[in-house]
Amino acid sequence: MADQSKNIPEIFELNNGSMQVKISNYGATITSLSVPDKNGKLADVVLGFDSVDPYVKGLAPYFGCIVGRVANRIKEGKFSLNGVDYTLPINNGPNSLHGGNNGFDKKLWEVAGHKKDGDKPFITFKYHSADGEEGYPGAVTITAIYTLTSATTMRLEMEAVPENKDTPINLAQHTYWNLSGHDSGNILNHRIQIWGSHITPVDQHSVPTGELLPVKGTPFDFTEEKRIGESIGEVGIGYDHNYVLDCPDKEKEGLKHAAKLRDGERSRVMDLWTNAPGVQFYTGNYVDGVVGKGNAVYGKHAGVCLETQGFPNAINQKSFPCVVVKAGEKYKHTMLFEFSA
Repeated sequence: MADQSKNIPEIFELNNGSMQVKISNYGATITSLSVPDKNGKLADVVLGFDSVDPYVKGLAPYFGCIVGRVANRIKEGKFSLNGVDYTLPINNGPNSLHGGNNGFDKKLWEVAGHKKDGDKPFITFKYHSADGEEGYPGAVTITAIYTLTSATTMRLEMEAVPENKDTPINLAQHTYWNLSGHDSGNILNHRIQIWGSHITPVDQHSVPTGELLPVKGTPFDFTEEKRIGESIGEVGIGYDHNYVLDCPDKEKEGLKHAAKLRDGERSRVMDLWTNAPGVQFYTGNYVDGVVGKGNAVYGKHAGVCLETQGFPNAINQKSFPCVVVKAGEKYKHTMLFEFSA
């Protein structure tokens, strides 16, 4: 079993008897998540690898990890804060993506606590991001806690505290989901409902223009449950867009409903709840022949990401919800993953 005293990349287990989750301290990454279908049959519903080695070698296109310091794209890798101009690594066309060349997904996190089984198994990760890391201002202490809160529910609580300077913070959990099983092919027959009646439309480099576009009457409309593949051919290579989450009339544990995902056989359902203002709906458009767990080959659209987040490039769009966290204040981002059959 993983030894917490050694600071090496490992995989840890959470198991409450109904669901089993494997999570690595490398990138605070979910490598496996097994939940039952309506007949009680378990399947691993996340894309990933059997060991930590492929993650460390950079073979994963952000499979299962926590990305930061700022998730998604920052236009041209530039922003100004408190009168200072900052320049970030360019790693996605002309932009900086998911925290730069060596974001939080490529860091070894400290395991600060771990309860493998029993009631409410959990694991707590901590990471200290230095001042100037990947071009960002100020040192930040980050905590991420994964907890199995009930038989088939997982909660993720992410917190971050800037120590000495104001800084943008926008963490996202980047798991690729396939509720039919990670090795079952593409997700085009999955059905999804997204509680977002607007998207933030993007330019040719996938950076939001600053507008809010109503989804009604467009291929982006998932306000009613719809097959992912139904209109995907009308949006280029696939969906990779930020949805503005609506103010709900119903909350759960202080969180709003972001999305409901259902596999094509209607045997597994995932409800996602969050306190974040947006969710990136990404259909694995750039996954291309990645050899994963059990030698499964993941092709285009093999999984779908639902990354709750602050809006992309918000640091440069004053009309978007602010992603700057002041020194000494606390950033909090919570996600609740509810599985059912």
